[in-house]
Amino acid sequence: MIVATIILVSSFALCLFYIQVTCQKILRREFEREYFTAIATANRLEFVFVRRSIEEFNAPLDYAWVRLALKCDYLALTYLLKNAANSRQVYSREERLLMLYFRVLFLLLFVLHLLKLREKPAILKLTTILQHFANLLGERVSRIRFGNLSASEYLLTL
Repeated sequence: MIVATIILVSSFALCLFYIQVTCQKILRREFEREYFTAIATANRLEFVFVRRSIEEFNAPLDYAWVRLALKCDYLALTYLLKNAANSRQVYSREERLLMLYFRVLFLLLFVLHLLKLREKPAILKLTTILQHFANLLGERVSRIRFGNLSASEYLLTL
């Protein structure tokens, strides 16, 4: 019985490890340019400010605000990924896997906050996922043209 439990736990841990490595490989994808700035500005997303406050200012974070900002940005970006410039209106496998990874990290952030452990690495990973989603969205939208403007340039003029 003990051996079966050890095998089950080690198999589960190995599965989680493979999922994390796969997600990190997806997140390392290079884009032609940084689309996320235009998407974040046009949609008033907060993850850019959260990341900047951690990396540049190293200021103490308001946990409730950070959690709410990341959750709202996640909901907005996943909605836009499904409905904007996506004729099939379904998520790709990579997007679904990253969405699962985001939810797990978001739960981990809650646990880290309860245990009063370092939250900043988890927050940075969450903002990296949101940045990847915004880049994907920007890449899709940039293919659509409005006269001589790309869609992201058009959104900035509104």
